[in-house]
Amino acid sequence: MVDVVIFGVSDTAQLAFYYLNNDSDFNVVAFCVDQAYLPEDRSFMGLPAMTLEQVTRQYPASDYQFLVPMTAADMNRLRANIYHRIKKLGYQFISYVSSHATVLTDNIGENCFILENNTLQPYCTIEDNVMLWSGNHIGHHSRVRAHAFISSHVVVSGRCEIGEYSYIGVNSTLRDGLKIAEGSFIGMGSSVTKHTEAWNAYAGTPAKNLRKKSTDINIYHELD
Repeated sequence: MVDVVIFGVSDTAQLAFYYLNNDSDFNVVAFCVDQAYLPEDRSFMGLPAMTLEQVTRQYPASDYQFLVPMTAADMNRLRANIYHRIKKLGYQFISYVSSHATVLTDNIGENCFILENNTLQPYCTIEDNVMLWSGNHIGHHSRVRAHAFISSHVVVSGRCEIGEYSYIGVNSTLRDGLKIAEGSFIGMGSSVTKHTEAWNAYAGTPAKNLRKKSTDINIYHELD
């Protein structure tokens, strides 16, 4: 059994704790967060909550691994920053893949969080630090590059490439063979039929370039 520290004390960390406890052989031993976000009682879900410095002393990289199941805030750059900080300290990362997902590929990187009812077709690749919320279809020979976030009920057709740091909104559909450029934001319910430009935002059916930088969008609120 692998002992795991989860980064975060938010809803997403709580969900990760639930999934690991109920649908994996991983053993969660503690939660980690930056000093400013430590709970007053230094605990979360009945386990210790501590800073990264404290974790390195009590749960060394030689014996413990990490999971960083964070949201797509700041176009995934916040999660990527935490992931790289912890990696530099020598820690390895687990990936959680739901037992209720249909996984027909071995090409899954580290620190991935893949929830129930995802379908990963043969020869697709999921790189490091990718979040796949529930109910997505990742088509054959497609590649989801590092630090991307695919929300729920997204259809990625065959031979697509999802660029690093991209965010794909709920119920979106990507035509086969598309290249979603680095840092692309795809709004919910969009139908994407053309390649995208890096760090641009798209929405609609068919999806159109909003001429707005993806980094200017709060992905947890509706577009203006």
